[in-house]
Amino acid sequence: MGANSSSISELPDNEYLKKLSGGEPISENDPFWNQLLSFSFTTPTNSADLKLLEEATISVCKSLVEKNPRTGNLGSLIKVFLSRTKELKISAECQNHLFIWQAHNALFIICCLLKVFISRMSEEELQLHFTYEDKTPGSYGTECEDLIEELLCCLIQLIVEIPLFCLFPWSWSCQLFRISLGCFLCLCSLPYTSRLVKTLLYNFIRQERSPPPGTHVFQQQTDGGGLLYGIASGVATGLWTVFTLGGVGSKATPQLEQCSPLANQSLLLLLVLANLTDAPDTPNPYRQAIMSFKNTQDSSAFSSSHPHVFQINFNSLYTALCEQQKSDQATLLLYMLLHQNGNVRTYVLARTDIENLVLPILEILYHVEERNSHHVYMALIILLILTEDDGFNRSIHEVILKNITWYAERVLTEISLGSLLILVVIRTIQYNMTRTRDKYLHTNCLAALANMSAQFRSLHQYAAQRIISLFSLLSKKHNKVLEQATQSLRGSLDSNDSPLPDYAQDLNVIEEVIRMMLEIINSCLTNSLHHNPNLVYALLYKRDLFEQFRTHPSFQDIMQNIDLVISFFSSRLEHAGAELSVERVLEIIKQGAVALPKDRLRKFPELKFKYVEEEQPEEFFIPYVWSLVYNAAVALYWNPRDIQLFTMDSG
Repeated sequence: MGANSSSISELPDNEYLKKLSGGEPISENDPFWNQLLSFSFTTPTNSADLKLLEEATISVCKSLVEKNPRTGNLGSLIKVFLSRTKELKISAECQNHLFIWQAHNALFIICCLLKVFISRMSEEELQLHFTYEDKTPGSYGTECEDLIEELLCCLIQLIVEIPLFCLFPWSWSCQLFRISLGCFLCLCSLPYTSRLVKTLLYNFIRQERSPPPGTHVFQQQTDGGGLLYGIASGVATGLWTVFTLGGVGSKATPQLEQCSPLANQSLLLLLVLANLTDAPDTPNPYRQAIMSFKNTQDSSAFSSSHPHVFQINFNSLYTALCEQQKSDQATLLLYMLLHQNGNVRTYVLARTDIENLVLPILEILYHVEERNSHHVYMALIILLILTEDDGFNRSIHEVILKNITWYAERVLTEISLGSLLILVVIRTIQYNMTRTRDKYLHTNCLAALANMSAQFRSLHQYAAQRIISLFSLLSKKHNKVLEQATQSLRGSLDSNDSPLPDYAQDLNVIEEVIRMMLEIINSCLTNSLHHNPNLVYALLYKRDLFEQFRTHPSFQDIMQNIDLVISFFSSRLEHAGAELSVERVLEIIKQGAVALPKDRLRKFPELKFKYVEEEQPEEFFIPYVWSLVYNAAVALYWNPRDIQLFTMDSG
């Protein structure tokens, strides 16, 4: 590296890198930095090139790790980068590429060095490398923290103020967070908090693609591109490859294939910032900004109680959320917005094209075998939040879908969104019963069905069949557990040595689920019997299933309405004669639904379940956030062991 072009093979013997990693301190004002940073270097575009780069520079990095606490050259390099970035906007206006070029090169070197530093030392050791001063061994002052804070402030300002500079490396941010978690929260007094969140959200919305492989960082201007060209070409194109450290031009993973590196990294950084723990006296300002931002069409005045409020185009945000649900991080963002931002939730529930959002969520649940459990769980919670709204529960039965190709169990040429939602949730319950057996998944699935049950309308015949089939499966499981308990009890009379399995607990769990299913069926019959002839048909077809529960003490009360409906319609069918066609049976059911006195059906409390984050498993949410950062690091060719994840109580 230096004034000439550099290749990977030349790096181990590069005189400038040797001086940087040597034993002599270099002041940030030394002309050496102009020489070091005046190089042309092809940034790695795949994992193989990145590995070659690491191997070629390992001796330099080891030397710097050893000598930097005495020389402070890393701190000097960071100060040089800070001084170059202060001139970026002026340089772009003057079409002076020197500072842009050197800022690009400085950041590239810093990222490569920090990657090695993080993997080789403890947090305290890392802090020593951010400053140099004459001091007793093992102690350090506040200059380290000041330098980190200044660096973060500079990067945030550049992200907000310079277009496309926001390729701020989330992978680097993970490293800096190890020693500067408090800094991000201490910066809440700056005006950049809400502007940073807004910028990151717009990066996600725009989904801008990366420059094609081989794009030159600084091309000769022949068309008088001016300021925009200077910024976009000089800063964005060059730093794009620096920030992804090999992501540009490389083969994308299936999860990241459809999204841009800029959008993906911006979203990851946003999720990390939003989930930092609160400072002792200050709520997390980034979370506050996410909770309170408004639509650009909202003309109401900003409340003084929400200092981090800003406005964003909700239509564009909604479109991006609908299109990007194949990625875990986009689903997590959707969850956060629906759960924490009332403005977004109200807007989403008022959309007349809600199927554009719901269908991708249903696909996640449908392909449960191919998705990680966290992604499935988050998608289910989103459905639970949506089903808390009666307007949503009504509207989904008015949306008619045609030819759902990804649903393989049966050809669905025409079905309502509500019926499809029921089918997918029931399929998830059945998968959970045979595979994962997660009680939280069961609970949330049944809660979503219960919330919708009073608003069931014109259920598809297959959806009605699946509701009764699920009850049949539960009934068989109940009988099996009951038989096992009986046999175990008999066996215990012959031997007092072996402990009895806890069948009572298993029986109690299955009976709770059965009661919930009976309540869901009862809620539909009580509130919308005349709208659901297919459910009554399925109920009559499988009437024998319910016999054993009529006198059961746990179900006697809820069985009254179901028993009444079965008896009423069975009687009308008997009077109609034998050998009835399906069409004739449905016609009799529709006529009977009008004739059945509503006051004969006992009223039960309305089924309503609200999502409460505190009631979910403690180990779920925070590890999920950090796992997204970790997995994305792997996708962009970072070594997994280099990503030091931290807890919410860190720093």
